[in-house]
Amino acid sequence: MNLNAARWIELQNIVDSRGALSVVNAGAIPFQPARVFFVYGVPGDSERAGHSHRTTHQFVVSLAGQFQLDLTDGVHTSTFTLSERTRGVYVPPMIWDRLYGFSADAVCLVLSSTAYNEADYIRGWEEFLRLRKEM
Repeated sequence: MNLNAARWIELQNIVDSRGALSVVNAGAIPFQPARVFFVYGVPGDSERAGHSHRTTHQFVVSLAGQFQLDLTDGVHTSTFTLSERTRGVYVPPMIWDRLYGFSADAVCLVLSSTAYNEADYIRGWEEFLRLRKEM
């Protein structure tokens, strides 16, 4: 996978007098979610992620507040500011991600294509760069 595969994906958004509803329908993202988790209470000067996945696809959405998502293939970098509930960012495998700049009220929702598997993580930057070169 290359960095060009990472992209914004708009969610179905329904707004009426009762409020708003954003939906991730089957087929809206390029994988079937197997795991859902959310990150919150992150101090503004802290970072999350700082790794890559060998095979896992992810979809990242801000449910509240704001945060930054940096994605890199080791050569090129894209930065996304997530603050809207109506769209999220698709993160393909073998892309290094970093979450930072969390507002005090930020809640980050992640849909993942696989269940947690430590063997799928690449946590070392040098190892990531080596594996990218072998692709």
